[in-house]
Amino acid sequence: MHKILLVEDNEINRDMLTRRLQRIGFSVCCAHDGAAGVAMASREMPDLILMDVALGEMDGWEATQLIKANPATATIPIIALTAHALASDRDKSVEVGCSDFDTKPVDMQRLLGKIRGCLPEAGREDAVA
Repeated sequence: MHKILLVEDNEINRDMLTRRLQRIGFSVCCAHDGAAGVAMASREMPDLILMDVALGEMDGWEATQLIKANPATATIPIIALTAHALASDRDKSVEVGCSDFDTKPVDMQRLLGKIRGCLPEAGREDAVA
């Protein structure tokens, strides 16, 4: 079972996405802000991180840069999540080290495709919709 770290400050979004991912078969741990996300990435060593961009004091881009700067967590794929579908947001996400980018509200099938695309080959078949 793949472990996903969800970094999301909105409790409703965090709860909804956690439940949907768990129903599909993922193990999910959550962080409510960027600093907690950076700490949990090191502690939990997830297979993938879903990173909200708009998080408050430390935004998702800064948290991503810190995760990517740490040799222990640098290879964890990160998918940026944002309510903004601007090309500049997509470009910034790639620039800071995100593997992919998706918009909110989340289209679960589209997000699952991106998650599967970022997971190691050996475990992609573990979580099917």
